[in-house]
Amino acid sequence: MATGKPLADVKVLDFFWVLAGPGVTRSLADYGATVIRVEAAVRTDPARTVGPFKGGRSGPETSGLWWNNNAGKYGLTLDLTKPGAKAIVRDLVRWADVVTESFSPKAMRAWGFDYESLRKIKPDLIMMSSCLLGQTGPLANFAGFGNLAAALCGFYNFVGWPDRQPSGPFSAYTDYIAPRFGLAALMAALIHRKRTGEGQYIDQAQAESALQFLAMPILDTAATGKHYSPVGNFDVNYAPHGLYPAAGDDRWIAIACRTEEHWQALTDLMQRPELRRDERFAGLAQRQNNRDELDRLIAEWTVRFDPIATADRLQARGVPAHVVATSADMVADPQLRHRQHFVEVEHGTLGRTWIENSRFKLLRTPARLERSAPAFGEHNQLVLEEILGYSEERIADLVAEGALG
Repeated sequence: MATGKPLADVKVLDFFWVLAGPGVTRSLADYGATVIRVEAAVRTDPARTVGPFKGGRSGPETSGLWWNNNAGKYGLTLDLTKPGAKAIVRDLVRWADVVTESFSPKAMRAWGFDYESLRKIKPDLIMMSSCLLGQTGPLANFAGFGNLAAALCGFYNFVGWPDRQPSGPFSAYTDYIAPRFGLAALMAALIHRKRTGEGQYIDQAQAESALQFLAMPILDTAATGKHYSPVGNFDVNYAPHGLYPAAGDDRWIAIACRTEEHWQALTDLMQRPELRRDERFAGLAQRQNNRDELDRLIAEWTVRFDPIATADRLQARGVPAHVVATSADMVADPQLRHRQHFVEVEHGTLGRTWIENSRFKLLRTPARLERSAPAFGEHNQLVLEEILGYSEERIADLVAEGALG
């Protein structure tokens, strides 16, 4: 079995920030790429302000979200209003294979770091821009987070209940989709360059990446004019299908009966075989038409038992079911433990911290996570001295100018 890091020869200058973009470069770092994460100390990345926080103390150096999304990267702070900082960027572009950024389209142009400018410095450069709505078009300069992209794409129209206000999918939804598409596109560009020697520019709109998940309803609406609206936990193919209360404080279990065999197994475990003979629940259509009463009967059963034990019993009979997991459930989950989903790594200033492992496993060249995300400016000296070869005198001049702010 090979043990080398498959991306050890890839060098990345990373201007990504918040969540969607850094998820791409985190995966590159997991498999050996040298990723230099550029920050401005005077403009805190919003990811540094989001918990959970180590020791319950909020602060830019204690954010678990920041550690998780930027693990394995080197941290460099620059004030790009200073000429010296811009000179550092140009030198890093000459060093890098890939430049990534997730600002609005005007930002990189204003600094002189747009693709056309940077490819004059490095002709075979690969550059990836990942903003909310892409680099062109009437809404290109629309700035915001993934919750706005989810609303714009129409996800909020699918999630929730018909008699309530839209609830939307969890948090900044498109931030969890875009990195998967972004990583694939970036790897394809690296393979293309290896084969042809050509660099290229990747313009990724987070909203367009997320729209792939709505392909079927979009096609259905275009073809038939069907209007979609929130339906709660109703499913056109399954019944029962929903979340049911369990014993304990705010504990729930998800159950989905896909076949008649699933329904029969559920009624056996409920010790309610008569429900199978009840005309209201005799088939899928009948169970859907009487789903409120059906959900009430199931809830009367589930609320008496531990959700994990109930899910195990249902799964043993082949019924799709799972506890609605809390953070504590996930830490204790035997499957996640077996897969080493959570790993403890070194943090430069706080000692040992916990982060998620790689999002996927490569058998021959597994990911090796050695450190958490960088503190502000943690690797300034290393980047300038060891990677760029700057002298102590030049570094001192940059400090005096304020270029490393």
